[in-house]
Amino acid sequence: MNQSDNLSIAERLLNAAIGHVPFDGWGDETFRAACKDAEIDESMARLHCPNCALDLAILSHTQGDQAMLKRLGATDLSGLKFREKIATAIRVRLEVLDDKEIVRRATTLFALPHNMKRGADLIWGTSDLIWTTLGDTSDDYNWYSKRTILSAVYSATVLYWLGDTSEDHEQTWDFLDRRIENVMQFEKAKSKLRENTALTRLLAGPAALLSRVRAPQNSQNDRPGFWTPNSKDI
Repeated sequence: MNQSDNLSIAERLLNAAIGHVPFDGWGDETFRAACKDAEIDESMARLHCPNCALDLAILSHTQGDQAMLKRLGATDLSGLKFREKIATAIRVRLEVLDDKEIVRRATTLFALPHNMKRGADLIWGTSDLIWTTLGDTSDDYNWYSKRTILSAVYSATVLYWLGDTSEDHEQTWDFLDRRIENVMQFEKAKSKLRENTALTRLLAGPAALLSRVRAPQNSQNDRPGFWTPNSKDI
């Protein structure tokens, strides 16, 4: 049995599209070329990928996430500080990518106004996978703040990585370390603010509201969170 026989139609189309993306981007021309190369009728291809090349770009990203999880699963992170684990996860996510141009073209695609939500969802999904894989157990508003901050760090690092020509992307990893250090400084500042009794009293109201925020219980109940009512709210 040929290995391609085990692939879905979308996966076969993606494999065929990859060679065209650096030249033609994630557009209709690439989708038609992929259909031809994979010997899949275009009408059948559209049934499986109604958004055509956009669906293939999304699949490419999710495959990158799965490759990251596979490599992280084979990596010993036990001796690392948590900030080092985060940096390692982001680094692995970039290292599993075969071609910068594929990512560059996807970045352009998801920067379009009508695709921005999909792009944001993919970045959020990657950040969620990293936190979950590293053992995050938060179930309150911190669930959201952690993923929001990591999404920003990851996005900035990807953009820097795309323009990095240094050997082994050393400048990118330095950039990543600086961004994580910025986050750590912010967390330290928050900790000091909590020690201020007067300020703590002043922020008691907003803190009470935040305490109602809960992490989603399933993949369908995601951003921006949900309100858990009690008898006083009804």
